[in-house]
Amino acid sequence: MKKVQAAVRNMLPAVVMTVSLLMVCRPVIAENLAAEGNTWAQEQPAPQPGDQYPMSETKTFAGKIVKAGDKLVLSDAQGKTYQLDDQQKAQEFVNKTVKVTGILDPSTGMIRVRAIGPA
Repeated sequence: MKKVQAAVRNMLPAVVMTVSLLMVCRPVIAENLAAEGNTWAQEQPAPQPGDQYPMSETKTFAGKIVKAGDKLVLSDAQGKTYQLDDQQKAQEFVNKTVKVTGILDPSTGMIRVRAIGPA
């Protein structure tokens, strides 16, 4: 068991380095694939510094800003609610119909708000 643990410990820096290099090189690889006509590279936006969800894309959501407990959420026409990461921007639109532009994290249902405005 100790041999296995030692082997894993010795491989860990190499694995971390490989994953880091792949993350750094992804935009260059995607650019080269796009130049060759590969549609996968064209469909995926290159990650931007500070993007928490680089594989997601910015979308517009319509609905009403309402209180859910102590948080403000966006409730759409179908009754689905989305959490909003920027409560301050949402505050001025409480009980109003709006368009929210942002990136949805599908695992949490949270919209990373870029803009909120009247619908």
